[in-house]
Amino acid sequence: MPAPQPTIFATSIGFQPDGADQWNFRPGPAYALAAQLARAGNHPRLCIIATAVGDNPAWISTMHHAFSKLDMVVSHLDLFPMPNFDDIEDHLSRQDVIWVSGGSTANLLALWRLHGLDTILHSVWQAGVVLMGVSAGSICWHIGGTTDSFGLPLQPVTDCLGFLPFSNSPHHDAEPGRRPLIHQLVASGTLPDGYATDNGAGLIYHGSELYEAITEKPGALAYEICREGDTARETPLPTRIL
Repeated sequence: MPAPQPTIFATSIGFQPDGADQWNFRPGPAYALAAQLARAGNHPRLCIIATAVGDNPAWISTMHHAFSKLDMVVSHLDLFPMPNFDDIEDHLSRQDVIWVSGGSTANLLALWRLHGLDTILHSVWQAGVVLMGVSAGSICWHIGGTTDSFGLPLQPVTDCLGFLPFSNSPHHDAEPGRRPLIHQLVASGTLPDGYATDNGAGLIYHGSELYEAITEKPGALAYEICREGDTARETPLPTRIL
């Protein structure tokens, strides 16, 4: 059963270590919440899109293993060296959740547009598939944000998919350059007003409006960032702990 309205879950939420093996992870409660938002059954269908890390097979295998611990039926979409599905839209339309990894926002956008994935993702989002992601997989749904796609220092990206008419700043508390740069970009009008997330926090949008901020990590918050004259005002949002 699809989500009752178009839903995006944009996060700075990674994975929890599951034992001593550094490549063994367990998804936290945010990922189960995404399946609930999709009104999925006992075995939610989740598709990994890891374009932002170049479809790294080791990373994709690690994510398959992690999501399988939630009894999810896991697939992934490759674009390197060519798509691994003849009909990408058909496969994505049959998912409950599409999860987009972190990595290079700029490279992700270029490859998605080349393969028409921007249009496909908009279509399945409207049809009730929950779109979720972390870092680059959070910024991509917005107008733009801050990115290390070109190396450091961080730079603006202003031509994201625009499903959500806001700016976005992930890792707001964890990477020193994020907060001052997003404030500068909003204050100058380079990017519109928007939202930011500390590591461990996420934003749930119904349609193109913010519905709720959540966190897996006590003390981690989400924020609203608004332009006021030639400055930017940052306001912590009520952030529900899962």
